[in-house]
Amino acid sequence: MATVKTTYLGNLRTEAEHLQSGSKIITDAPTDNRGHGEFFSPTDIFAASYASCALTIIGIATQTHGFNIDGTVVETTKVMGDNPRRIVELIQHFKFPHNNYSEKELRIIEGSIKACPVANSVSSEIKITRTMSFGG
Repeated sequence: MATVKTTYLGNLRTEAEHLQSGSKIITDAPTDNRGHGEFFSPTDIFAASYASCALTIIGIATQTHGFNIDGTVVETTKVMGDNPRRIVELIQHFKFPHNNYSEKELRIIEGSIKACPVANSVSSEIKITRTMSFGG
């Protein structure tokens, strides 16, 4: 069975429906590629997916080990390249809340990021620059 049904709505816009839940995402071409920039672009969703996956995998690990990362934010900057047009770099800054993480917990967080299926599915040609801050 299909996972997502995507429909072209015209005017460089699509609607993707998650078939299991019925939730929908509208995309728009970015303003630097003839779009209106009124919704996420497909490459914006890719960048968001990369961060969401990392947070989800870290969340699973922290539940397993009895601590949490609730309130953690990832700010992602997407860098585009040309010939062909593509994402060439994702710059991620993870902002964890101040939780007095132990050395073991920090190792669990860092190890979990590497287990993200999205990260493990993308080309090694995409540069990933990641920084982390804890508290404040």
